[in-house]
Amino acid sequence: MELTIENVSRRFGDDHWAVRDVSLRIGPGVVGLLGPNGAGKSTLMRILATITQPSSGSVTWNGVDIAKRPDEVRRVLGYLPQDFGVYPNLTASEFLRFLAAAKGLGARAARARIDQVIRLVNLADAANRPIGTFSGGMRQRVGIAQALLNDPQLLIVDEPTVGLDPSERLRFRNLLADLAGERIVILSTHIVSDVEATATRIALIQGGRLLRHALPEELLRDVAGRVWTWVVASDELAATKARFAVTATARRADGVLVRVVHDGQPAPAAEPAVATLEDAYHHAVGGGATSAA
Repeated sequence: MELTIENVSRRFGDDHWAVRDVSLRIGPGVVGLLGPNGAGKSTLMRILATITQPSSGSVTWNGVDIAKRPDEVRRVLGYLPQDFGVYPNLTASEFLRFLAAAKGLGARAARARIDQVIRLVNLADAANRPIGTFSGGMRQRVGIAQALLNDPQLLIVDEPTVGLDPSERLRFRNLLADLAGERIVILSTHIVSDVEATATRIALIQGGRLLRHALPEELLRDVAGRVWTWVVASDELAATKARFAVTATARRADGVLVRVVHDGQPAPAAEPAVATLEDAYHHAVGGGATSAA
């Protein structure tokens, strides 16, 4: 089982490249596609889901070009887009039955599978309520359920935890980890903690270009020994951000604790800190550590 992306680009208009020369080879497991808003993640996800055609390059599923034979991947695909629409007057069960029929599931198989996915996303108590009465987080869980209806070999989820409360987010992370096994899961997000908790590999994207495709521990090694923390006065924070690659701040009674990626000790009071994936992410998309002005 393999999804191969070869030099894929997507251009809108004459000069706007949403995706530029992206190449990836993806096998079973969870791949976290991580990047800031506007990085090109959703465009790439739509290309993989056969909704958008690339301007150049190719995507193959087990050696089959999905632009030429899209049904090869569609029959094994589960997809949750970033903007997921629902029919508000239908109950969750009715909506899932409608989509199960559209995906070609038989009535008996659909009933069993719908019961299963509704339990998986923790909607059993609300299955017979109109979706129009659901909160944003509950609607998102309906979207996750529909993506799982056909027990897909390729599961693509675009910003799936938007609108979920902390407990729901944790449940979804655990669900993704359980689903990985013998399938490919692509999780597109700008939330580092979602990727950190689930991904076996991480692809960093910015400005439509792939910056890195690596194991989480490889990304952590990039910034190992280069992360520092110290406390600055509130009125010094802006100047500190101008001088250094600040990855996080936290207010304290004695000032602001800043976290910085930098080659060498950035300030006399700075102490070394254990690198996190958040540090590695900001280091990669922010252009790396900076020198003092």
